[in-house]
Amino acid sequence: MGYYYMPGDYRIIHHPIIDFRRGRRIRFYYNDRVVEAYEGESILAALYAIGYRVFSYSPDGRRPRGAFCMIGKCSSCLSIVDGVPNTRICITPVREGARVYSQKGIPEIPHKLRVEPVETKTIKTDVLVIGGGPAGLQAALTLADEGFDVVLVDDHPRLGGQLVKQTHRFFGARRFYGGVRGFRIAEKLSKNVLERDNIHVYTQALAYGFFKEGVVGVAVRGGKPLNLIVKPKAVIGSTGACERTILFENNDLPGVMGAGGAQTLMNEYGVRPGDRAFIVGSGNVGLIVAYQLLQAGVRVLGMAEILPHIGGWFVHAAKIRRLGVKIYTKHTVTRAIGRDRVEKAVISMIDEKYQPIPGSEKVFDIDLLLLAVGLQPNYSLFSQAGTVMKYVPEIGGLVPIRTYYMETSVKNLYIAGDASGIEEATTAFIEGEIAALTIALKLGDDRSGVEKRRDQLVDYLWREYRMSPVVERARRGKLKVTVSEEDMEKIRRGELDGF
Repeated sequence: MGYYYMPGDYRIIHHPIIDFRRGRRIRFYYNDRVVEAYEGESILAALYAIGYRVFSYSPDGRRPRGAFCMIGKCSSCLSIVDGVPNTRICITPVREGARVYSQKGIPEIPHKLRVEPVETKTIKTDVLVIGGGPAGLQAALTLADEGFDVVLVDDHPRLGGQLVKQTHRFFGARRFYGGVRGFRIAEKLSKNVLERDNIHVYTQALAYGFFKEGVVGVAVRGGKPLNLIVKPKAVIGSTGACERTILFENNDLPGVMGAGGAQTLMNEYGVRPGDRAFIVGSGNVGLIVAYQLLQAGVRVLGMAEILPHIGGWFVHAAKIRRLGVKIYTKHTVTRAIGRDRVEKAVISMIDEKYQPIPGSEKVFDIDLLLLAVGLQPNYSLFSQAGTVMKYVPEIGGLVPIRTYYMETSVKNLYIAGDASGIEEATTAFIEGEIAALTIALKLGDDRSGVEKRRDQLVDYLWREYRMSPVVERARRGKLKVTVSEEDMEKIRRGELDGF
């Protein structure tokens, strides 16, 4: 059986910012053909690099599915790996000799699968931090500095969350990493976390539920599989967010991808997501991804923005305009064209009721249609825990009610980062630290200055950072779900209406 390569290789060799240092070569099987990959790649990234675009099919088996979110939050890449169906290959690392099959329709339950017994391990800790993005890393380090024992779990193979795929320099205060590129921040924080004796890290670890007396179950898939029964005194949920999509004809064609999915391929795995791209949405994410695509050698044929103005910061828009990328305001995508992958995108001008205007269509020959249409907080774990929730469009949808100190209606359960409502990375760092300092005070940390530091951060967040006009929408949204500690007690007792 020979090696199988699709025409062309989409791995990025030269990049102006990132030096992709690939690991040793690994061979695995895909639909019974041998594929070569590099250690550290996900199965999907390795397949994408050699030209595959279809990875699964709709439940009826008729419509092909391609990469979309690349962080294990959707069903577009469900495959059979070593006999296990419904495996998300976008977050499953390649391993020597693995047998991977594309999944068509609803798979049968395997009856002859050999399942090794999984050890159950009970851990007592001061704080469990769920999510290793900017909020979770900052919270874990803050607690460790105060002398507390921390367990940090993340469902991705590596720490850093969205920081891993950010190549631009962050704005803001130097204390919160202003002037540093996102992936460098991830490297620094991850290194600091892994060096701490009182932070115990589990990657490829999914927190699957809250149980009686504050117990949290965690399934560890990476390395030696474990079923962790964690008994913390407090929990910080920094579970992040996932990509949104929008309705248009053929929006499920392979090649229609979330903007963050393209970032993951480009900046984490060094794989070019396409040759000719069009982007829907001109917020900061869309503008930044457009520039990153150009850095990776992808032609960006344009951007569509449904509003009459560009949604993101001027500095980001100016960069891509100087490079010849046109932004079509008051336009939206109406159709994707293709058979087993996207080949064209059709956009139309919209009227005052946001309806497409007949005869205004523009057609672009592309192989990549990116949706930068916003994120949705990952709220499911908080909902399962029983927190009081509220739907707030300004910050992405359904989120838990919380105090100014980030505690939810479930006592000793805190929230931070995009899970609390979509904002910038700076607010994630700040919220993570506020939650950590609040827990430190509650668990009896009597070191002078902790409360003062916490209150200074709260004041800075609400009276300075969130007063900027560019985050006004997020500020309005956060105000709708943030209450005083006194009002939170009333909510817990069911005495306060409106939540």
